[in-house]
Amino acid sequence: MTLSFEPLTIAIGAQVSGVDLAEELTPEVVAAIRQNLLDRKVLVFRGQRLNPTAHRTFAAALGELTPAHPVVPGLDDDHPEIYVIDAGDGGKAPEWHTDVTFTRTPPLGSVLRAVDLPPTGGDTCWTDLEAAYLWLSPPLRELADKLEAVHDGRKDFEELLHVRQSGEGNLWEGERVRSLDPVTHPVVRVHPETGRRSLFVNPGFTTHVKDVSETESRALLDLFFAAVGRQEYSVRHRWAPGDVVVWDNRSTAHLAVDDYGDQHRVMHRITLRGDQPVGPRLT
Repeated sequence: MTLSFEPLTIAIGAQVSGVDLAEELTPEVVAAIRQNLLDRKVLVFRGQRLNPTAHRTFAAALGELTPAHPVVPGLDDDHPEIYVIDAGDGGKAPEWHTDVTFTRTPPLGSVLRAVDLPPTGGDTCWTDLEAAYLWLSPPLRELADKLEAVHDGRKDFEELLHVRQSGEGNLWEGERVRSLDPVTHPVVRVHPETGRRSLFVNPGFTTHVKDVSETESRALLDLFFAAVGRQEYSVRHRWAPGDVVVWDNRSTAHLAVDDYGDQHRVMHRITLRGDQPVGPRLT
C-alpha cells in the first residue's frame, strides 16, 4: 500500500493508511507523518499492532519523549514514558483541554493508543485552536494577542502529588516536580514551525487572564472558551482495537466523551517534548 492521508473533515484530522507502525519507519514516512501533522493536526492510524515497546519506538521516531506525566508515574520501570489513562482510576477528561499546559514547556504532541475499550462510547474529540483564534472578531484577536493567562493543574493533580509524604517527585524537563506552581502563557500562541496563531487557552487548565480585574478575566475567558470546541472545526473519533492517534498539542484541544458509565476504558499516552509557548509580541 502507498502511504496516504485522507482528510476526516475540511478543517482538521486525517486518517492514515499504508503504514504498519510496528515495522521500521523510514525517514521518508516519518517526514510525511510530521508534515501532515502540521497540516491536519490530528492523525488517525487504524488497526495497528503496537505493544508498549513498539508504541514507544513509534513515538520516539516523531520527537523526543517526555516522562509519562509531571505527577503520575509511568506504566512500569521499562516504560516510564507511558501514561496510563484508566477510567476506573479517575482517568476521565470530559472537558476541553490541551495536555499539560500547567507546565512551562507543554508537550509538542501526544501519541495515544487504545488498550481496553468499552463496548460502546468513549469517543475522543479534537478541536482546531487556530480556527478558534480566527473565529474571534478582528478587534478581539488584536486584544487577545496582547494578553497572558495563568494555567494551573492543582485542581486535577494536587491530590496525586505524593511528594509531601515521600520527598520525591517525577522528573519533568530535568527537574523533580515537588509542587504544582501555576504558570503563565500567552493567550495566543505562535506555532514554532508554521508561524500560525492559535488561541492557547483551555477550560481544563486556564484559570484567569493576567493584569485585568476578576470580572474582566471571567468575561474574557467566557468569550475565548466560546470559540473552543465549535463543531465546524472539530473532529470526533470512535475508537476501535488497534487504533493509534497522534495530535499536535500546540494547536489543538481535546476531550474524552464520558458516555460509557462504569465500563472499562484504558488508554496509553506518550507525549513529545515541547518548548515554551511564545506569543505574537515576542515573534
